[in-house]
Amino acid sequence: MMAARSTKGAAPPGVALFLGGMAMLAALAFPAVALAQAPDLERAKKIVGGNCFLCHGADGESSSEVFPKLGAQNADYLAKQLANFKSGARKSTAMSGMVRDLSDQDFASLGAYFAAKPPTTHEVKDWDLSGVGRYVYLQGNRWSGVAACQSCHGASGHGTATLPRLAGQNAIYLETQIKQFNARERTNDNEVMHVIASKMSELEIKAVSEYLSGQP
Repeated sequence: MMAARSTKGAAPPGVALFLGGMAMLAALAFPAVALAQAPDLERAKKIVGGNCFLCHGADGESSSEVFPKLGAQNADYLAKQLANFKSGARKSTAMSGMVRDLSDQDFASLGAYFAAKPPTTHEVKDWDLSGVGRYVYLQGNRWSGVAACQSCHGASGHGTATLPRLAGQNAIYLETQIKQFNARERTNDNEVMHVIASKMSELEIKAVSEYLSGQP
């Protein structure tokens, strides 16, 4: 007589079939996860040396305050912006030309390359203005309805995978972007930014930009 096979700890046939089906659906729903390639940092370094460094610097430190610092920027966010420049979702004649021949894998590699670079900060030029900016960034302005920036970007200004690092960014660049959100000249990101920017005064825009530029 054959000994009965132990089924202790085994899932019932119906449950096992269900779990197997769910695993298959997950693989079909998220193929990019399975097929994602590791960032090619050598390729990224070559692209930076040919296309990016004149404006953004070899380490993302930026050659002018009108250009964004890319060093220590969140990798996924940066890759998305590059893809948006290529697709036209974010408008820039200069940037669309720079990324025209790059692939999504190149964007991911560039994101990882710059994310690994050390952050830099600016010396605060106007401490009184920065103090106003600190208040608005952390507390918002309940009298005008401006929400606290930290509610999305974090108290440190380091952002998230999908939101930009603002700490240490060039003040002039930040000011320009807030105004572009207000004028709806930049529409590739969160709709919330249009609402917030539309409620900020000129003083608040300059103050928040000054405060963030000096943050580590």
